[in-house]
Amino acid sequence: MTQIIFLPHEKFCPDGLVTTAEAGQSILDVAHGVRIPIETACGGATAGGTCHVIIREGFDSLNEADELEEDYLDRAWGLEPQSRLSCQARVGTEDLIVEIPRYSLNHAG
Repeated sequence: MTQIIFLPHEKFCPDGLVTTAEAGQSILDVAHGVRIPIETACGGATAGGTCHVIIREGFDSLNEADELEEDYLDRAWGLEPQSRLSCQARVGTEDLIVEIPRYSLNHAG
C-alpha cells in the first residue's frame, strides 16, 4: 500500500488528510473514496482540466502522462512541472504528497 497525503485545501479538505491506496488506483478515485470532492467536469474521462492536482512528492513514481492529458493540463490554472490530472495519474509504489490547487477552471476560490 502507498501512503497519500492530501495537503490542506480551504474548500475540499481543510485539515488535509492521510490515506493509503493500492498501486494502479487513480488519485481522483482515492480522493473521492475518502470524500475529498475534487472536481471532475468530465467525469474522469480526460476531457477537461478541473481535476488538476500538483504532486509535491512522489511524482516520478506515477504513470507517465499521455499526450491527451498534457493537452488538457495546458489549460489548467496554476500549472506547475509536477501537475497532473488526478483522473489519469495512477498511484505507483512511492508515497505521495498531493496538493489540490486553490483554483480550477470551474471555481475561483
